[in-house]
This record gives sequence, C-alpha cells and structure tokens, in this order.
Amino acid sequence: MATKALDLFQAYSEDKLPRDGGYIVSSFFDRNSAYSIYEVVAYNGVKSIYLTEEGLTFQTDGSKLHVLVEPANYAEKHMEPYVRKTGYQVPHRFSELEIFTAKNQTKVMVSKEPATTYGSFTILKPTGINFALLIFNTEDVFDTMEYFFTETINKEAGVPKVDAKKAAKYVVKGIQRFGTF
Repeated sequence: MATKALDLFQAYSEDKLPRDGGYIVSSFFDRNSAYSIYEVVAYNGVKSIYLTEEGLTFQTDGSKLHVLVEPANYAEKHMEPYVRKTGYQVPHRFSELEIFTAKNQTKVMVSKEPATTYGSFTILKPTGINFALLIFNTEDVFDTMEYFFTETINKEAGVPKVDAKKAAKYVVKGIQRFGTF
C-alpha cells in the first residue's frame, strides 16, 4: 500500500517531498481549549525547497485554505476572525467562511475560497502539540483528507463523530476548489 501521509519535516529530511505536488496540513492548537486552526496548502511545480530557521520554504505558487474550530465557550466568538489576537486569527471575515455548527455548539469554519500565494510560501516548524503533515496527491486523496479531518476534529476539538464527519465534508469541498491539480 502506498504511503498516504508523512510528517512534513521527516519527508524533507528523507528526501521524500514530491516536487510535482501534494498537500500540507499544518495545525495550531490552543493549549488551554479545543480552539484549533488548520492551514491546508496545495502546491505543485516546485523549483526548490529549503530549510530555514522558521520552517520549510517552497519556491512555487500555493493555494491555501483555513479551517477554524471554535468551541462553544470561546469568549471572543463575536469578533471577526481576522481581528482576533495572534494565535486565534485567520485572514477572513465571517462572510468569507462556510460555517458548520455541531450539536455541542462547536463551530467549524472553512474558507469559502482558497487564497493563492505567488512565488513562494513557508510552512512553519511545528511547536508543542502542533504538526505539519504532508498528504500525498494519491488517487484517493480527498477520502484521505476527509478521514483525517473527521478524526482530528473529533479527537482534538471534541466535536461528536457524526458532526466531525459532516464538518470534514465542508473542508474537503473547500480543498476541491483549489484547482491546483
């Protein structure tokens, strides 16, 4: 069975990063709550990849999608996501996000449209419990993404499994808008 995903920095150190394209999922978890941010970047046609102090820089264009998981008890849920304090913000207004509300009132927000980065982008080195995962562009990549997001939204953010599966479908629908491949 072909490998579907690897830790991004492990893939880099083992020279297993596909230059012809893939998806990178980075997480940013709050230590004190289930508040979570995910960034999904699709890339292809890489000219070069190099390690910096901050992370891995890819010399290519990329398409980026943000996923924000906001627990019901988040104190500043009234604030637009783009003006929240560092570590809690994504570059979107509520009107630019698809919003799914789970039965436990956790909200999963997904970019309606991916953003394009031109020339290069950097994936930050994960710290603490955060991660950066390379998901290979296999035939069943969208099934892999749906499974991954169902599991992580359920386990990391405490969203009931049935709702996590529905929320993961929102994420995959957003990823399918990339048009990178």
